Amino acid sequence: MDNIKSFLGFYKNGWKVLWNPQEEPQHISTYSIREQMKAMVLYTNSVERSLPYRSLWHTFMVFAITFIFLTLCFGLKESLGDLVEMGRDLAFIIATFFIHFKLIYFHWYADSLDEVIDELEACHQWLREGPGSAEARSVRRWHCIVFFLMVIFFSFFTGIFVILLNTTPLWVAQQNLPLHTIYPFEWHSRSKHPIAHGISYLTQAVVLTYAMIWLLLIDGLSVSIYFEITCAIKVLCIELRHVTEKCQGNGELLRREVNRLIGLHQKILSILDRTNEVFHGTLKMQVIANFFLVSLSVFEALMARKDPKVAFQFGVLMLLALGHLSMWSKFGDIMSQESLDIALAAYEAYDPQMGSKISRDLCIMIRRAQDPMQMVARPFPPFNLKNYTAILNQCYSILTLLLNTLD
Repeated sequence: MDNIKSFLGFYKNGWKVLWNPQEEPQHISTYSIREQMKAMVLYTNSVERSLPYRSLWHTFMVFAITFIFLTLCFGLKESLGDLVEMGRDLAFIIATFFIHFKLIYFHWYADSLDEVIDELEACHQWLREGPGSAEARSVRRWHCIVFFLMVIFFSFFTGIFVILLNTTPLWVAQQNLPLHTIYPFEWHSRSKHPIAHGISYLTQAVVLTYAMIWLLLIDGLSVSIYFEITCAIKVLCIELRHVTEKCQGNGELLRREVNRLIGLHQKILSILDRTNEVFHGTLKMQVIANFFLVSLSVFEALMARKDPKVAFQFGVLMLLALGHLSMWSKFGDIMSQESLDIALAAYEAYDPQMGSKISRDLCIMIRRAQDPMQMVARPFPPFNLKNYTAILNQCYSILTLLLNTLD
């Protein structure tokens, strides 16, 4: 019961903030999603792994996803020669490998991820009362609402995809299980092993549904970190613009406030560097996986255009892949653009009457803020809309080549 309350807490708080203009989020969105993942018993930091059955459950999920991935690879042999079925199998092999990769990756990086979330949560407490504090709270509320609605949107499409996936055998005659897999001893055969087939169907449906919810949460948690960094940047800019008004000529107070804001700027830069370090592997894998998934899903939707049911399933997969990549690119772009405003806000905070040390510190701050903060995993380019468009152009080029080859 406590796990259910923790899981629903994000939605409950989100509705409160959405419908009550006076409601202020107590925690950052990242914190709430982490609580959801703990409620799913699949958040693998050191503390969670030390609790009873946590490591056992995580090991079981890794084994289950690995087993599904291997049986998918074996099932690919039956699809050779049928472009639609082969493309469908390849798409789910890529998606399953992506989930498998993330599951193992965050097993090793969960403690580092925890540190980033705790530091961001601490930054949430840096806001001080005074001129601009109401505007800063409004910005926080707006960020909370935008992210909450985005999660609802992606949850809806993920739910549609999971329903379509789990009901595939009901409307695709040649498929016995949600995924086209080949099991040992022909357990996948409905006629030869009805009990084993029923167990396999139920196992696939439960594991895939659980894995898709986990993927939605871990991606929501990941992108929310960058969105919360963007929120912290906006709050920093607001406080910089009102710092002289807040201090009202008090030189000592001005010095303390400017030092505090410079420390906040350095903290944000440190959190971003740490975040890019934690997510470097998954950022690379997302570019590669989404590139192939978008190309494959569009190609297969065109190939199966005479079969509306199959085409619709690939259309939903295409929307999920495009939405997934565009979400990361958009939030990376927003963060980069907002970070450039720090230099302007620091310039507006400059007062000729403030001491030379404060002026020098602000100048250093302005210089550092002229380099945009970026969501990046070297050697890949930064995540932004410009590079997102370049990836789509490459997908279109590959699609055109494949269609021309088939024609």
